[in-house]
Amino acid sequence: MSSVFLAEISELMYRKRYAKRTIDIYLKFIKAFIRFHQYKHPKTLHDAEVEAFLSHLVHIKDVSASTQALALNALVFLYKHVLHQPLSVELGFVRSRHRPKLPVVLTQSEVTQFFNNTSPETKLPIALLYGSGLRLMECLRLRVQDIDFDYKAVKVWNGKGGKHRIVTLSQQLIPELLTQINTVKSYLSIDSSNPNYAGVYMPHRQRDKFPNAAYDLSWHYLFPSAKLSKDPEDNSIRRHHIDQRTLQKAVKKAAQKAGLEKQVTPHTLRHSFATHLLQNGADIRTVQEQLGHTDLRTTQIYTHILQRGGNAVVSPFERIANIVG
Repeated sequence: MSSVFLAEISELMYRKRYAKRTIDIYLKFIKAFIRFHQYKHPKTLHDAEVEAFLSHLVHIKDVSASTQALALNALVFLYKHVLHQPLSVELGFVRSRHRPKLPVVLTQSEVTQFFNNTSPETKLPIALLYGSGLRLMECLRLRVQDIDFDYKAVKVWNGKGGKHRIVTLSQQLIPELLTQINTVKSYLSIDSSNPNYAGVYMPHRQRDKFPNAAYDLSWHYLFPSAKLSKDPEDNSIRRHHIDQRTLQKAVKKAAQKAGLEKQVTPHTLRHSFATHLLQNGADIRTVQEQLGHTDLRTTQIYTHILQRGGNAVVSPFERIANIVG
């Protein structure tokens, strides 16, 4: 496979305004597809080879249904927009039967232990994951203007499924957020003196509508990277947000230091947010809106966690436990 071929796909996706993360994921699956077929060019392959690859992901790699769907989307894009040879609507591949895992949820005392062992450098964004129920990338993509101090709210733009929503903001985090915004101001002051600085990355519609906003504090990322970097879209110099792996590692390290036996990830904090809202009396519709779930059934999984013994069933063993003991 020629790297020029991949570069052309990447450039096309940028022109079509795909997110960088989506581009990376699609390229990963396209490369895996080509490797699976012993580096034959995709234009010599089609439906049958795509079916074989997608089935291989299930039989050998044992991937989830969502991962298999991502691989399919990547190949659909490849054949429709790059090679102009669209795949058949109905492909006959083996579909993953993996069911979504039950969420891991921390108790409120475990959350306290966790935050007592969180690094000061990453405590604020991690606190927003739990305090506002944000997904990892929703947190990292926050701009200064997305924090509404008057109404104690966080504005989430283009979350999962491209949806917008407004979520709660803890009063306790406001002083730290104000300090963080001052940090962003300091970075902007330094960057503004750099003749090569092209401003912060702007979504395409806003870029056209507000041509000078890239240099405005309100549009800058709330959690900026410590280093400037090249924008892969046009090689301009910008300051991006911190890398997602930074928070992932920080969460894992804090959980280990706290001695938590559960597998804790950034998404565990979101699960815990939802469960604790319900535990504290919030109605399920409110929790659904806070999480940005389209389907109420997705949110209802948290009600099952709170029910004693699963669906409120009390084990009959409890009636004889004293006798057996």
